[in-house]
Amino acid sequence: MKWTWDEDSVNSKIVTENVASVLVNKMNRLQEETQRMLMVASCLGATFRLSAVMTVMKQHISQVEMRDSMRASMISVSGTAATMGNSSASLLSSDLSNACTDRDRSDSSYASSIEEFEEEGLCEVDDKECRFMHDQIQSTAFELICPEQRDSFRGKIGSILLQSLSPAELEASLFEVVGLLNCAASNITDDEERDKLARMNLKAGIKASENAAFDTAKVYFKAGREALGPRGWEGDYSTMLDLCSDGANACFLTGDFDTMNEFIDEVLRKDIDTKEKYRVSEIKVKSLIAVGKANEAINAALDFRRQLGLPAPQKKPASKFTVMREYIRVKKLLKNKTAEDIANLPELDDELYKMGERMNEHLATSVYRVEPTMLPLVIFPMVTTSLKHGLSPSSSIAFARLGLILCGPFGKPHEGLEMAKAAELILEKPGMRSSMTHTIFVTQTCCYHWTSPLQDTIEPLLKGYQAGLEIGDTDSACKCLAVRMYHLYFTGLSLGSIQKELEAATHVLTQLKQDGTQVFIILLLTTVKKRRGLDAEACDEIMDSMLATAASTRAFDMAVYVNLMKLEVFVLLQEWEEALELVRKAGNVRLVLPSAFGAVRFTFLEALTYLKAAQSSSGWKKR
Repeated sequence: MKWTWDEDSVNSKIVTENVASVLVNKMNRLQEETQRMLMVASCLGATFRLSAVMTVMKQHISQVEMRDSMRASMISVSGTAATMGNSSASLLSSDLSNACTDRDRSDSSYASSIEEFEEEGLCEVDDKECRFMHDQIQSTAFELICPEQRDSFRGKIGSILLQSLSPAELEASLFEVVGLLNCAASNITDDEERDKLARMNLKAGIKASENAAFDTAKVYFKAGREALGPRGWEGDYSTMLDLCSDGANACFLTGDFDTMNEFIDEVLRKDIDTKEKYRVSEIKVKSLIAVGKANEAINAALDFRRQLGLPAPQKKPASKFTVMREYIRVKKLLKNKTAEDIANLPELDDELYKMGERMNEHLATSVYRVEPTMLPLVIFPMVTTSLKHGLSPSSSIAFARLGLILCGPFGKPHEGLEMAKAAELILEKPGMRSSMTHTIFVTQTCCYHWTSPLQDTIEPLLKGYQAGLEIGDTDSACKCLAVRMYHLYFTGLSLGSIQKELEAATHVLTQLKQDGTQVFIILLLTTVKKRRGLDAEACDEIMDSMLATAASTRAFDMAVYVNLMKLEVFVLLQEWEEALELVRKAGNVRLVLPSAFGAVRFTFLEALTYLKAAQSSSGWKKR
């Protein structure tokens, strides 16, 4: 048998063990007080405040607690026992009463330990903060603590900081303190203490969410829910509801759909007021849209509106008569109002209507994909609510969508652009920013290209994508990104450049778990590769598979875009017979994609195809 080995891995392991051994030897030589300070500091993170360490050191951690927290005789470094030596034994046997348990100990002794941090090259020190010079140093310092005692030791540090810090200091150190307390959460048996810990986790989670740190936020929300346990709904109803609602949102934004559904189901199972189920119900609808389940999203949105006692349209194709009847009603309410008149309407103050309008937002997104004739019956009531009861963040989307309907199906682009302008003016009002990305997506996708060059939409769509990530509207952000890719393609960006952008966009959408939008990016990427002659057969198979999936799931917008990109290639390659067969089968795409540039592009290619067919025909076929 022949022995083989990975030389790089072996060398890396040797280096790691050598570094750890050097660090152990360094810590052997430190003053006892310095070692204790390192123990505390290692629990506070790679960067820690000196004042926090000294606060802990000056409190009454008992001699037994400190001794129990020390490792008994040696540190194991990557499987090799490194003996701490005589100084370790001395540390464990010394009288700690004059060390960290002595409140009267002078700051000069701590200053001596801090100097030793720097002299030994363990930490970089400034006036307020210290930083471990390497994560291996922090790890080795943490190894000073007995494994069985680490959680309780960190919990004790968290309790000391909680009791000792001022409100301002606690706010600045909230994440660190709550993280330390969570380490010992399983040891807390008092219900009041567990309730208090849950509320602190809620506060930390909300703060992390406000900073867009949703991965961190969901950790706090989960910990808070676990702290309350099964008795949470009876013990602290409000905190439990907020933990589940905010937790579901954080999980949605990080793509953790399994945990998100646990939070959602926790709330929906409860026999509580429908309004209190609104937040998780909305997140459920948004998540269904994100994974491309438009029909399920429609059902969920309609069901919730009915639970609120609000009218909801039937899920079926709308007749032209019904659409025109509802439009006439809206037209009478508008009464020739300008964009400025609309933006100056009062603010909506009825929470029930606000919830209903938000559900209609998501309903509009879904019906646009699978039942576009329903779109006016969703948008007209939204506009009516804004005109009669006042403006909300949903109003900007309502008027943007009204602009879409007027520009496309109704053939009134100038009236449509006035509604798009109203939508943008509404965004400038306080408290309306949450709908910014969705509004940008609608206006730049469906309105402005009717009167302005398509190139002018590319920069606003990028801003819409960036704004969406900032405000947490991931779904609309990714739609802005996808439309921007198509507009770059249609405006003539080189195929090599667009391929690089598309590959980067695919990676982003994978990370954000936006499966529904990612399919459109993959379609365009497949088209680009086919045009570049890269594995044409595989590209054809991908497109045919997408078309079949779109047909089986009734994703009409997906079917239109697949046909559009196939027609694009047929026309460019002058494969006119294939192009003619495709346009005959595709039907009227303008009913499926009202106002989008994709429908305009398809119409242009369709006209070229019929013109070419006429040129090569004669007699009745030509006519």
